[in-house]
Amino acid sequence: MGQALSPAKVGHLTDIKEIARETLSLCLAGRTPEEFPPELARDDSGDALFGILVEGLADRFEPSLCDAYARLFSQAVAAEADGLDAASLVERYERVRRVRRITGEPRRVFVLSRVTLGADVAITSVLFAAVKMRFPSAEIVFVGPRKNYELFAGDPRIRHAEIGYVRGGLRQRLAVWSELKQLFAAPDGVIVDPDSRLTQLGLLPVCSEDRYYFFESRAYGSETRLALPELAAAWASETFGVDGAKTYLALETASRQTGSIAVSLGVGDNPAKRLPDPFEEELLRLVAATGAPISIDKGAGGEEARRVERAVERSGAQATYWAGSFAGFASIIAGSRLYAGYDSAGQHVAAAAGVPLIGVFAGFPAPRMFERWRPVGDRCHVIRVEQPDVHATLDQVRRILLQLRA
Repeated sequence: MGQALSPAKVGHLTDIKEIARETLSLCLAGRTPEEFPPELARDDSGDALFGILVEGLADRFEPSLCDAYARLFSQAVAAEADGLDAASLVERYERVRRVRRITGEPRRVFVLSRVTLGADVAITSVLFAAVKMRFPSAEIVFVGPRKNYELFAGDPRIRHAEIGYVRGGLRQRLAVWSELKQLFAAPDGVIVDPDSRLTQLGLLPVCSEDRYYFFESRAYGSETRLALPELAAAWASETFGVDGAKTYLALETASRQTGSIAVSLGVGDNPAKRLPDPFEEELLRLVAATGAPISIDKGAGGEEARRVERAVERSGAQATYWAGSFAGFASIIAGSRLYAGYDSAGQHVAAAAGVPLIGVFAGFPAPRMFERWRPVGDRCHVIRVEQPDVHATLDQVRRILLQLRA
């Protein structure tokens, strides 16, 4: 039985983030509340609802937490979207999460963006590869933000349907529903959903179920330790009947072989992925000692850019800054001799491009998150940081650099 948050309890949780943490804690303990806390649906509660509760459930890659998410979030969606009820949403979710083989030859295949850049490289690109093999004559449409499409804009098989995604509260994030339904209205197309934020991880009904194929990345292959690109390939094999799909990039601007080392210190607003100072400046000092030029991304600007500048200045390294689009930095990565950085989109770009990489993976809430999100490939050197030990991690970086030189 679920456990409800009592009015007295909610009354004491004056901070909306505490309500999100308490709800997450109950779900992790196997006592999912019967009712979704309405405070989390407020327009100013987006960081708490999505950053704490939704990501907290998703990042553990546990099937039981997918169930908890569907039970709670269906209530939130039904309260905000006209014509939906929570019970029907859960019943539909139970049906579409089952893997089934596609039949027929659709004229058009829509593939949804995961919205986050690294996930579109690690997962969505694998599904693109499979769809292209399975449907050589179909029109393939990438549905999502422009900056994500730029990673595949050089692929002549893929065209773009731009759908923006506002990272606000629940109401703002559900605003794309009407656009998606209109886009998918024609009966001659199928929709491939890689657990997209656009559909709130498969909960929003955007078309008839017979045309909808949902890769529940948080639960699929739960008995394995496979990474997400491998799981996406396995799901594609079951669904499309094709093998060998892998991550790839199709940048509009071809990469130039510069011989530089590409570095990213971005953590996507998750400070837990960082190691304490002076790790970043010492990492840059080690990289600079190779003698190769450094190209470093300034990320989203603001404090992140200032942190990058401080690390470069303190390290004494000579570096060229990149402050443009992510696709532009992806081109730099693809033409580099080495990539180094935290767990971020950059490491998945390097893996897809076959560039040797040193990834520093810290701040994961459960071992399975590391297993799922690590980049895969013979040239991927991933440092799993259980405790934020600067010196031990730098020692591992040194050993990998020596190995790469050899």
